[in-house]
Amino acid sequence: MVNRRRKKMKKKVCTFCADKSSKIDYKEVHKLKKYVTERGKILPRRISGNCAIHQRDITQAIKRSRHIALLPYTID
Repeated sequence: MVNRRRKKMKKKVCTFCADKSSKIDYKEVHKLKKYVTERGKILPRRISGNCAIHQRDITQAIKRSRHIALLPYTID
């Protein structure tokens, strides 16, 4: 049996908690695109590194911007 060691991953820091002046707005599409995959899915918290509060805010902002057609639902 091969004894594989797990590498300890450095915990990701929430970008919105680190930068207090940064706000989440559904009209800022360039910020929201960082949290959407190329297929149009919202990145989960464990990958994006956001805290639970800001992840909910990002999800809500992405859904709002999709509703008014600033972001596409799917990317062809």
